[in-house]
Amino acid sequence: MSIYDYSANNIRGEEISLGDYAGKVMLIVNTASKCGFTPQFEGLEKLHQELEDQGLVVLGFPCNQFAGQDPAEDGQIEEFCQLNYGVSFPMFSKIDVNGGGAHPLYQYLKKEATGLMGSTKIKWNFTKFLINREGKVIKRYASLDKPESIKKDILALI
Repeated sequence: MSIYDYSANNIRGEEISLGDYAGKVMLIVNTASKCGFTPQFEGLEKLHQELEDQGLVVLGFPCNQFAGQDPAEDGQIEEFCQLNYGVSFPMFSKIDVNGGGAHPLYQYLKKEATGLMGSTKIKWNFTKFLINREGKVIKRYASLDKPESIKKDILALI
Protein backbone atom coordinates (compact mmCIF):
# COMPACT_ATOMS: atom_id res chain seq x y z
CA MET A 1 0.00 0.00 0.00
CA SER A 2 1.01 3.57 -0.68
CA ILE A 3 -0.36 6.80 0.78
CA TYR A 4 -1.85 7.37 -2.66
CA ASP A 5 -4.14 4.37 -2.16
CA TYR A 6 -6.06 6.18 0.61
CA SER A 7 -8.92 8.61 0.38
CA ALA A 8 -10.89 10.70 2.85
CA ASN A 9 -13.89 12.98 2.77
CA ASN A 10 -13.10 16.65 2.65
CA ILE A 11 -14.83 18.96 5.12
CA ARG A 12 -17.73 19.32 2.67
CA GLY A 13 -18.22 15.54 2.45
CA GLU A 14 -16.66 14.93 -0.96
CA GLU A 15 -14.34 11.93 -1.24
CA ILE A 16 -10.80 12.98 -2.12
CA SER A 17 -8.06 10.56 -3.15
CA LEU A 18 -4.63 11.26 -1.72
CA GLY A 19 -3.49 10.26 -5.20
CA ASP A 20 -4.67 13.75 -6.19
CA TYR A 21 -1.60 15.04 -4.31
CA ALA A 22 0.93 12.76 -6.03
CA GLY A 23 4.12 14.67 -6.78
CA LYS A 24 3.55 17.13 -3.94
CA VAL A 25 5.13 17.31 -0.50
CA MET A 26 2.35 16.78 2.06
CA LEU A 27 2.14 17.87 5.67
CA ILE A 28 -0.74 15.96 7.27
CA VAL A 29 -1.98 17.26 10.64
CA ASN A 30 -4.69 16.19 13.07
CA THR A 31 -6.26 19.44 14.21
CA ALA A 32 -8.61 20.75 16.91
CA SER A 33 -10.39 24.07 17.31
CA LYS A 34 -10.30 24.36 21.11
CA CYS A 35 -6.78 23.26 21.97
CA GLY A 36 -3.76 25.06 23.38
CA PHE A 37 -2.06 24.23 20.07
CA THR A 38 -4.90 25.64 17.92
CA PRO A 39 -2.86 28.80 17.14
CA GLN A 40 -0.64 26.50 15.05
CA PHE A 41 -3.27 26.97 12.33
CA GLU A 42 -1.60 30.34 11.75
CA GLY A 43 1.82 28.75 11.15
CA LEU A 44 0.34 25.98 9.01
CA GLU A 45 -1.44 28.54 6.84
CA LYS A 46 1.77 30.56 6.54
CA LEU A 47 3.67 27.46 5.33
CA HIS A 48 0.85 26.73 2.90
CA GLN A 49 0.89 30.27 1.52
CA GLU A 50 4.69 30.49 1.25
CA LEU A 51 5.38 27.05 -0.20
CA GLU A 52 2.25 26.00 -2.12
CA ASP A 53 3.71 27.18 -5.43
CA GLN A 54 6.83 25.08 -4.74
CA GLY A 55 4.77 21.93 -4.24
CA LEU A 56 3.67 21.82 -0.57
CA VAL A 57 0.14 20.94 0.44
CA VAL A 58 -1.00 21.03 4.07
CA LEU A 59 -3.89 18.68 4.85
CA GLY A 60 -5.89 19.20 8.06
CA PHE A 61 -7.86 16.42 9.71
CA PRO A 62 -10.02 17.57 12.63
CA CYS A 63 -10.23 15.10 15.51
CA ASN A 64 -12.25 15.17 18.74
CA GLN A 65 -10.43 12.32 20.51
CA PHE A 66 -8.28 14.47 22.78
CA ALA A 67 -10.25 16.00 25.67
CA GLY A 68 -13.18 16.73 23.31
CA GLN A 69 -11.37 19.72 21.84
CA ASP A 70 -13.14 19.70 18.47
CA PRO A 71 -16.80 18.93 19.23
CA ALA A 72 -18.33 21.04 16.44
CA GLU A 73 -19.75 19.77 13.16
CA ASP A 74 -17.62 19.96 9.99
CA GLY A 75 -19.26 23.16 8.70
CA GLN A 76 -18.64 24.94 12.00
CA ILE A 77 -15.03 23.74 12.05
CA GLU A 78 -14.47 25.02 8.52
CA GLU A 79 -15.98 28.40 9.40
CA PHE A 80 -13.88 28.65 12.59
CA CYS A 81 -10.66 27.88 10.71
CA GLN A 82 -11.38 30.39 7.96
CA LEU A 83 -12.60 33.21 10.19
CA ASN A 84 -9.96 32.91 12.90
CA TYR A 85 -6.90 31.77 10.96
CA GLY A 86 -7.67 32.36 7.28
CA VAL A 87 -7.18 28.67 6.56
CA SER A 88 -7.16 28.05 2.82
CA PHE A 89 -5.41 24.67 2.78
CA PRO A 90 -7.57 21.54 2.38
CA MET A 91 -9.48 20.54 5.50
CA PHE A 92 -11.10 17.15 5.81
CA SER A 93 -14.07 15.75 7.65
CA LYS A 94 -13.58 14.98 11.34
CA ILE A 95 -11.98 11.56 11.93
CA ASP A 96 -10.60 9.34 14.68
CA VAL A 97 -6.83 8.91 14.66
CA ASN A 98 -6.56 6.27 17.41
CA GLY A 99 -8.44 3.16 18.42
CA GLY A 100 -10.52 0.67 16.49
CA GLY A 101 -12.27 3.41 14.55
CA ALA A 102 -9.07 5.14 13.44
CA HIS A 103 -9.24 6.29 9.84
CA PRO A 104 -7.27 3.91 7.55
CA LEU A 105 -5.01 6.79 6.48
CA TYR A 106 -3.96 7.34 10.09
CA GLN A 107 -3.47 3.63 10.65
CA TYR A 108 -1.04 3.76 7.74
CA LEU A 109 0.73 6.96 8.86
CA LYS A 110 1.24 5.66 12.42
CA LYS A 111 2.72 2.41 11.11
CA GLU A 112 5.08 4.23 8.71
CA ALA A 113 6.35 6.77 11.26
CA THR A 114 6.13 5.67 14.87
CA GLY A 115 6.41 8.01 17.82
CA LEU A 116 8.69 7.88 20.83
CA MET A 117 9.96 4.40 21.65
CA GLY A 118 8.04 2.90 18.73
CA SER A 119 4.61 4.04 19.92
CA THR A 120 1.99 4.08 17.19
CA LYS A 121 -0.55 6.13 19.16
CA ILE A 122 -1.15 9.75 18.32
CA LYS A 123 -0.53 11.47 21.64
CA TRP A 124 -2.40 14.76 21.05
CA ASN A 125 -3.76 17.30 18.58
CA PHE A 126 -1.44 18.78 15.96
CA THR A 127 0.75 15.73 15.45
CA LYS A 128 2.23 16.20 11.99
CA PHE A 129 3.43 13.80 9.29
CA LEU A 130 5.73 14.94 6.47
CA ILE A 131 5.43 13.02 3.19
CA ASN A 132 7.82 13.46 0.25
CA ARG A 133 6.91 13.86 -3.43
CA GLU A 134 7.07 10.09 -3.94
CA GLY A 135 4.50 9.45 -1.20
CA LYS A 136 6.95 8.16 1.43
CA VAL A 137 6.31 9.16 5.04
CA ILE A 138 9.53 10.94 6.01
CA LYS A 139 8.99 12.09 9.58
CA ARG A 140 6.50 12.43 12.41
CA TYR A 141 6.42 15.60 14.51
CA ALA A 142 4.93 16.07 17.96
CA SER A 143 2.33 18.65 18.93
CA LEU A 144 5.05 20.82 20.45
CA ASP A 145 6.84 21.07 17.08
CA LYS A 146 5.66 24.37 15.65
CA PRO A 147 5.05 24.58 11.90
CA GLU A 148 7.88 27.11 11.45
CA SER A 149 10.34 24.63 12.99
CA ILE A 150 9.42 22.09 10.28
CA LYS A 151 10.04 24.50 7.40
CA LYS A 152 13.68 23.48 6.89
CA ASP A 153 12.68 19.83 6.52
CA ILE A 154 9.97 20.79 4.00
CA LEU A 155 12.40 22.93 2.02
CA ALA A 156 14.78 19.97 1.78
CA LEU A 157 12.01 18.00 0.04
CA ILE A 158 10.74 20.66 -2.35
